[in-house]
Amino acid sequence: MKRHLFLIALLLFSAGTAIAQSSTEKEVYELSMNKWKWMAEKDVAKLKPLFHPDAKFVHMSGTWTTARELEIIETGSIWYKDAKVHDTAVELFGNSALVWNRITLTAHVRGNDVVTEFTVTEVYQKEGADWKMLALTFSSVRDTHEIEK
Repeated sequence: MKRHLFLIALLLFSAGTAIAQSSTEKEVYELSMNKWKWMAEKDVAKLKPLFHPDAKFVHMSGTWTTARELEIIETGSIWYKDAKVHDTAVELFGNSALVWNRITLTAHVRGNDVVTEFTVTEVYQKEGADWKMLALTFSSVRDTHEIEK
C-alpha cells in the first residue's frame, strides 16, 4: 500500500513539474513573439527592459551591444518590418532559456526592403521575476531548414 501511495505521489509531483515547465516554456515563447512585434513597432520602451544591458546581438553585418541595437531599432537604420515565424523551439536549463525561431524576415535596410530566411537563437536568463535577453543571433538558412526538437 505504501508503495502504491509513493508511486501516486511521484506521478502527481511529476505531472505538476511538467505543467510548471510547460507554463514557463509558454511564458518564454510569448516573450519571444512579443519581441518580434515590439521590434517591428520600433517600441524601444518595451524592448529596453527585456534586453540585458550587456547583451550581444549578432547580425549578418556585425555584432553589437544592447545600446547599439536599441539605437538601430529606434532610428530605423534596420527596421524589422515583419518576422514571419515558421517554427519555434524552447528549451529550459535552470534559470536560462534558449529559443530558436525559424523566420522569414522582411527588413528595411539602407533604403531597401530585404527578405531573408533566418534561424534566430535567443538566450534568456531569469533575473528575479523577469526574463532578460542575453544574446540574439541571426543565422542565415535555407527556407527548407528545420529546427530539430
